[in-house]
Amino acid sequence: MQPLLPQLAPANLINAEGQAHYGQFDGIPESLGVKQFIYFDEMDKRASWIKKHLDYKQFQFVNIITPRYIIGVAIAGIRYVGSSFCYLYDIEKNQLTEIKCLKPFSMGYKMAASPKFGSTKIKFAKNRIEFTLHEGVWQLRIDSVDIQAELSLTPPPLSLPMSLCSPTGYSGWTYTQKHNALSVHGKLTIKDEPQPLNLALASYDFSAGFMRRETSWRWASINAQLPQGKLGLNLAAGVNETGNNENVMWINGERHFLGPANFDFNRQLSPDYWQINTLDGRVDLTFRALNCRKEKINLGFLKSNFRQNIGYFSGDIIDGNGVKYHLSNHLGLTEDHFAKW
Repeated sequence: MQPLLPQLAPANLINAEGQAHYGQFDGIPESLGVKQFIYFDEMDKRASWIKKHLDYKQFQFVNIITPRYIIGVAIAGIRYVGSSFCYLYDIEKNQLTEIKCLKPFSMGYKMAASPKFGSTKIKFAKNRIEFTLHEGVWQLRIDSVDIQAELSLTPPPLSLPMSLCSPTGYSGWTYTQKHNALSVHGKLTIKDEPQPLNLALASYDFSAGFMRRETSWRWASINAQLPQGKLGLNLAAGVNETGNNENVMWINGERHFLGPANFDFNRQLSPDYWQINTLDGRVDLTFRALNCRKEKINLGFLKSNFRQNIGYFSGDIIDGNGVKYHLSNHLGLTEDHFAKW
């Protein structure tokens, strides 16, 4: 099944009838229109304001890869609790260290209301993490013991993100925006050592909406320097497969949509080895994990079983013009996540 053609992004994701615009977009909505959204429960009754408030979820993630280090940083506001982490992976030592924060009712968290403008930030102990969004360009600031960063994640000229809104569950929706193979500019110091950024690449994820109470997903992300240029890949399964999907590759900034993705691995017997392909035959990859950022939270009414793997991708990807790109032990991420939120 071919992906539907994208439409121009609406200024407000919510239409005049109080419902979401669905589909792939060219561009970024200025407003998610959460206040204008008319939310119904499973029995077609208008949801109370407290149910609407508690059912809205939002999270943002940035990945930076340099020749020496990989950084993953996330901020999530899920009403009942605010969660954030920042990990540093030393490629040479295969060593992962992290800081993290969990606060009830997202106290101290600020989440950007728009995927196009605003800031998301958290300060805890002596650490500070902040994302600033402006016209599709993300700024990242980190102040921690190991990392000091003031970075700008810049797409190539005319490069478009993956911007998608899909129906979720009975009456909810999910907006997802991602962009890979972004250039990195600014200052990055790790363990008091300034880091060169000429070969650094980055990606981001902005996701928000009225998601399923229980959900799970598999995800893969690559930012790679190839002989043909900068390649980015985003593949996912579990959230946005309702008429469209979020599977996209970028080559030197040009966006190419891909078919639905399969993630084949055995969570109990061989969780470090994955086979990943798309139904259109254009992605055929293997993944071998080297390290893992994982966390299990069980509060009864809230649960999270999170694994984000760092490892090597090998295999082939074919763009929309029929050009094949070969990967051989290129570093990237996969994720296996269950959430009850």
